[in-house]
Amino acid sequence: MPKADNGGAAGPRVVVLGGTGYLGRRIGEAFTADGAQVHLVSRSPAENGAADPRSVRMDLLNAGPRELTEFFGSVRPDVVVNAAGRAWRADEAEMTAGNADLVARVTQSLADLPHRPRLIQLGTVHEYGAGTPGAGTSEEQEPAPVTPYGRTKLLGTRIVLRAAEEHGLDGVVLRLSNVIGAGAPVGSLFGMVAAHLADAARAQSLGEKPDELRLPPLRAHRDVLDAQDATDAVRAAATAPGDLGGQVINIGRGEAVPMDALIHRMVELSGVDLPVVESVADQPARTDAQWLQLDVSRALRLLGWQPRRSLDTSLRDLLTAAVPTPVNDRKRR
Repeated sequence: MPKADNGGAAGPRVVVLGGTGYLGRRIGEAFTADGAQVHLVSRSPAENGAADPRSVRMDLLNAGPRELTEFFGSVRPDVVVNAAGRAWRADEAEMTAGNADLVARVTQSLADLPHRPRLIQLGTVHEYGAGTPGAGTSEEQEPAPVTPYGRTKLLGTRIVLRAAEEHGLDGVVLRLSNVIGAGAPVGSLFGMVAAHLADAARAQSLGEKPDELRLPPLRAHRDVLDAQDATDAVRAAATAPGDLGGQVINIGRGEAVPMDALIHRMVELSGVDLPVVESVADQPARTDAQWLQLDVSRALRLLGWQPRRSLDTSLRDLLTAAVPTPVNDRKRR
C-alpha cells in the first residue's frame, strides 16, 4: 500500500466508496483486517453497525466536487476504492450517473488534493464487448461494449485514465469478470437463481412441490470470479509498489465457463430437487456478448495476483448464505 501519511497513527487510511455494497463491504472488511483505518462511504449504513469500521453516510450520486473534496481533505486517504455504481434495475441514464458522472467528480476532487491517494476504480469485463471464442481478451483490445452497463463503465474507465494522463492521478482500473459469492445481488443471474433455490428449499421442507426454475437459453460462456479473489485483487492493487496511474488490469479466472453447466451445478450443490427449464418464452432478448474471457497475465506481472478459489467454493458460499438447507457435500472442482 502506498506509504501512509496520517500523523503517526497506525495503519494507512482507506476510503471505500459504495462501502456497504456487495463488493464494497468485503473490501472494507479485508482492509480492516489488514490494520487499515477504513471509511465506508454510502447512502445506507452497514447492516451490522458493530462490524462497521467507520461508516460515512453520503449520497454519492448527488455529492458535488466540493463536498467530496472536503471529505477527502479531512480524511487524507492513502487509498480510495470506488466500488460504487449502478448495475441492476437501472436505465442507461441512471447507469451513466453512477458509473461515469460520479467518477468524474471523484477524480476531480482527488486531483485537487495536496496529498494524492491511489484510486482503484472497479471496472468490468463488459467494457470489452464480444470476445473471441477460445481466447482471452487482453487489456490491449479496443473496447466495444454492447450493453448500457458496459458502455457506462467504459466512460468511467476513460475518465480515470484521462485524469492519470492530464493530472498525474495515481488511478488504476481493475476490470473484473463476473463476480460470484455470498450475497450476490438478486438482479444478477446467480443472485436470482440463489433466491429461487431458497424459495424452493422452503417449499420442499413443507412437503410442497417447488416451482421449476425458468431461465432464458444459457448459451453464453463467462469468466467467473470468486468475490474473495476479487477482494484480494483490490488489496494487491493497493499494496503494489510504484505508480499504477493509467493502468487497466484484468481481474478474472482466465477461463470461460458454460453458463448452463454452472447453473445446473449450482442446483446440484443446493440439494434441492427441481427442474431447470430454458425457454425463450416470456424472456427478454439478450444483447450481451456470448463469450467473455479475460487474459489475466498482467495482473500476475504487476500485482502478483492470481485467482485461487474454485468455482465450487464460490457456489457453496453463495448457496450457504441463501439456501436454508445444507449444501450437498460434492467433490470440489
